Amino acid sequence: LLLGELVPTMHGFLAKHLQFHIVGTFIVSLGTATFCNFAIAEPGKKAYADFYRNYDSMKDFEVKRKAGIFQSAK
Repeated sequence: LLLGELVPTMHGFLAKHLQFHIVGTFIVSLGTATFCNFAIAEPGKKAYADFYRNYDSMKDFEVKRKAGIFQSAK
Protein backbone atom coordinates (compact mmCIF):
# COMPACT_ATOMS: atom_id res chain seq x y z
CA LEU A 1 0.00 0.00 0.00
CA LEU A 2 2.82 2.43 0.85
CA LEU A 3 4.78 1.61 -2.32
CA GLY A 4 1.66 2.12 -4.43
CA GLU A 5 1.29 5.64 -3.05
CA LEU A 6 4.90 6.60 -3.93
CA VAL A 7 4.89 5.41 -7.52
CA PRO A 8 2.74 8.23 -8.97
CA THR A 9 4.81 10.94 -7.26
CA MET A 10 8.08 9.42 -8.54
CA HIS A 11 6.88 9.26 -12.15
CA GLY A 12 9.11 11.57 -14.26
CA PHE A 13 11.16 12.62 -11.23
CA LEU A 14 14.56 11.83 -12.77
CA ALA A 15 13.79 13.42 -16.14
CA LYS A 16 12.49 16.59 -14.49
CA HIS A 17 15.53 16.97 -12.27
CA LEU A 18 17.99 16.13 -15.03
CA GLN A 19 16.46 18.78 -17.27
CA PHE A 20 16.75 21.35 -14.46
CA HIS A 21 20.38 20.47 -13.75
CA ILE A 22 21.39 20.40 -17.42
CA VAL A 23 19.98 23.89 -17.95
CA GLY A 24 21.62 25.12 -14.75
CA THR A 25 24.97 23.61 -15.71
CA PHE A 26 24.81 25.23 -19.14
CA ILE A 27 24.09 28.65 -17.62
CA VAL A 28 26.86 28.35 -15.03
CA SER A 29 29.43 27.19 -17.62
CA LEU A 30 28.47 30.00 -20.00
CA GLY A 31 28.84 32.52 -17.18
CA THR A 32 32.22 31.09 -16.18
CA ALA A 33 33.50 31.21 -19.76
CA THR A 34 32.35 34.81 -20.13
CA PHE A 35 33.97 35.78 -16.83
CA CYS A 36 37.28 34.15 -17.80
CA ASN A 37 37.24 35.90 -21.15
CA PHE A 38 36.69 39.39 -19.76
CA ALA A 39 38.59 39.03 -16.46
CA ILE A 40 41.64 37.06 -17.63
CA ALA A 41 42.05 36.81 -21.41
CA GLU A 42 41.30 40.39 -22.47
CA PRO A 43 43.55 42.06 -19.84
CA GLY A 44 46.32 39.63 -20.80
CA LYS A 45 46.01 40.51 -24.47
CA LYS A 46 46.06 44.21 -23.61
CA ALA A 47 49.15 43.78 -21.42
CA TYR A 48 51.04 41.99 -24.22
CA ALA A 49 49.98 44.64 -26.75
CA ASP A 50 51.10 47.44 -24.42
CA PHE A 51 54.44 45.74 -23.75
CA TYR A 52 55.30 45.04 -27.39
CA ARG A 53 54.08 48.44 -28.63
CA ASN A 54 57.36 50.11 -27.57
CA TYR A 55 59.60 47.06 -27.20
CA ASP A 56 62.98 47.25 -28.89
CA SER A 57 64.57 43.81 -28.99
CA MET A 58 68.01 45.09 -30.03
CA LYS A 59 68.11 47.55 -27.14
CA ASP A 60 67.09 44.79 -24.72
CA PHE A 61 69.76 42.51 -26.18
CA GLU A 62 72.46 45.15 -25.71
CA VAL A 63 71.44 45.73 -22.08
CA LYS A 64 71.59 42.00 -21.36
CA ARG A 65 74.90 41.61 -23.26
CA LYS A 66 76.53 44.40 -21.27
CA ALA A 67 75.24 42.84 -18.04
CA GLY A 68 77.04 39.59 -18.96
CA ILE A 69 73.97 37.38 -19.24
CA PHE A 70 75.04 35.92 -22.59
CA GLN A 71 78.29 33.96 -22.64
CA SER A 72 78.60 33.63 -26.41
CA ALA A 73 77.91 37.28 -27.33
CA LYS A 74 80.62 39.77 -26.44
